[in-house]
Amino acid sequence: MNLDEALPTFIAESAELLRDMEAGLLQCSGGSGDPEIINMIFRSAHTIKGSSGLFGLDDVVAFVHVVESALDQVRLGKLAMSEQIVTLLLECKDHTEKLIAKATTGDASADPAFKQRGETLIAALKQASSAVPQAADDPAEKPRAKQQPVTATGTGADRAAEWGISLRFGPDVLKAGMDPLGFIRYLTTFGELVSVKVIDDALPDPQQMQPETCYLGFEIEFRTAADRERIEAAFEFVREDCTVTLTPPQRRAEDRAEVPERPTSEDAGSKGTAKVSAESLAAAQTVRVDAQKLDTLITRIGELIIASAGATLLARQADNSALEESTTTISELVEQVREGALQLRMVKIGATFSRFQRVVRDVSRELGKDIRLVVHGEDTELDKTVVEQITDPLTHLVRNAIDHGIEPADVRAARGKPAGGTVTLNAFHDSGSIVIEISDDGGGLKRDKILAKAIERGLVEEGRALTDSEIFNFVFEPGFSTAAKVTNLSGRGVGLDVVKRNITALRGSFAVDSAEGKGTTITVRLPLTLAIINGFQIGVGKSIFVLPLDAIEECIEFTAQDGHDFTNLRGEVLPFVRLRELFGAAGSQARRESIVVVKHANQRAGFVVDALLGEFQTVIKPLGKMFKNADYASGSSILGSGEVALILDVPTLIKYAIARKDGVESSVQLARASG
Repeated sequence: MNLDEALPTFIAESAELLRDMEAGLLQCSGGSGDPEIINMIFRSAHTIKGSSGLFGLDDVVAFVHVVESALDQVRLGKLAMSEQIVTLLLECKDHTEKLIAKATTGDASADPAFKQRGETLIAALKQASSAVPQAADDPAEKPRAKQQPVTATGTGADRAAEWGISLRFGPDVLKAGMDPLGFIRYLTTFGELVSVKVIDDALPDPQQMQPETCYLGFEIEFRTAADRERIEAAFEFVREDCTVTLTPPQRRAEDRAEVPERPTSEDAGSKGTAKVSAESLAAAQTVRVDAQKLDTLITRIGELIIASAGATLLARQADNSALEESTTTISELVEQVREGALQLRMVKIGATFSRFQRVVRDVSRELGKDIRLVVHGEDTELDKTVVEQITDPLTHLVRNAIDHGIEPADVRAARGKPAGGTVTLNAFHDSGSIVIEISDDGGGLKRDKILAKAIERGLVEEGRALTDSEIFNFVFEPGFSTAAKVTNLSGRGVGLDVVKRNITALRGSFAVDSAEGKGTTITVRLPLTLAIINGFQIGVGKSIFVLPLDAIEECIEFTAQDGHDFTNLRGEVLPFVRLRELFGAAGSQARRESIVVVKHANQRAGFVVDALLGEFQTVIKPLGKMFKNADYASGSSILGSGEVALILDVPTLIKYAIARKDGVESSVQLARASG
């Protein structure tokens, strides 16, 4: 195996294992010690240690070995998973993450402060492990251990039975960092070791013995109320480095006098072989793909879409029906490939939401608040590139909700609220977008205080009538803060303006809804993908524009009274925008104009256009620096003819249309409507 080529895979897998560790530790917060979760945490640490040893990352191996030893104490019931231990292990997880990053880049020993931090954590782990009594050596503890199987297995057995366990460890088990005796000790947590016989028939001559090679086997008589699956699970972490043969109680009663011979490869247990085969099949169904390769594939498919559109256009111009049919088939196949490729980049937002469990825990502890996180819509999918870029803005919003939103316990009690606050994350799909809501049940935004601060800073003229939403949006202005004092988390006016800028850069939008004394909800809307969309082309004069197809509700014939910027749509007022006037489009006006009705965040507006050109796959291209301040375009696309078409920013144009209908004409207010 080429280790250099495998290193990126190790880094990616380690990141996943560390995320699993963090999620498991957070579930153990509060003193919960679910054995399955603890085993998962232990398994993650063990895998990281073993893989790190393969790559010669000795610093990682040494540190994680101590973590693994502490987790083993927890597994054996010698060390309680207290809140202090959870906090310590979370800090160790963070240090391991940084240690892997430094070790893989070759600068693990370049930072003395970082090295000292690792030594401090190791000392704390060893102190915690050494402070507990050694239950396995205390005879008084054994009766308690024997009683655990009856309640732990849940099988309903009313008495224990005696099993035979023939155990042969592989020669490299010690090199993998495993302690054979640790697995035997673990059996005592759900049963009684009646007898243990050491098998040393594989020992070589003393001159040939290697200190890191395991030569011993064990024959064990084990009394337990647990079933076969529970006993086999005790050796889960070392299954690849050992052979385990179980003799059930019925057979032991028949031939108790027999001592099992060393198992051969044939009788090592067909069940174990089948398990390995099943796991291999399962592994073959999943392939880890480098993200950069996937991005390159999406880019190439985008170019293929543009080329396919050009071929279709040429076929129509040539008036060749056979060629048109062929290009239509190609276009359909390209669309199917596009859908499949985009699905490869779609990921569930639950993995991102789960990270905030740690954020809420750490920040609430720092502030001395009792706050829980509630998550809905974890299975909602969106493009991985959107996920990568939305994490930081969401972190700002969650931390802000904890710091500014949730009141201290005494204030909540005085208001008749529970002492503990709640932050809620919710995600769902709506009209081709993903909607993420960040809510808290705190004190809400103080409307009058925000307005006074905005007037003081010259953001709005005193006396101007503003809606609540417009006033709340001031908190996203750079340097805006109403905090009475500066804390480590907030109060400097830095953060929410960054959130606004990042969300806008993703072609997203946000809205704020708050009620003083009840709480605040910030709603973020983002496109599902940043690469390719189903677009609808419209013609205005000699120009062609593109609208996201998911934003379009219907197309109607243009009817409106002269001088009005709105029309009647089945009894409702529909504001509209004349794109010809807005963009100064060249060319004569069409005799019959149409209105394209679009919707975003429960708001509707219409765009007056000359021609409806139909649905086309649209490859999104970013606007150049020259057009970075363009208010009404979110991107561009290359048409089959080679021309460039602007992709219209539907949310901004809807706000513009509504503002005009309401008589808001000043450039300042129009700019605010677009924000």
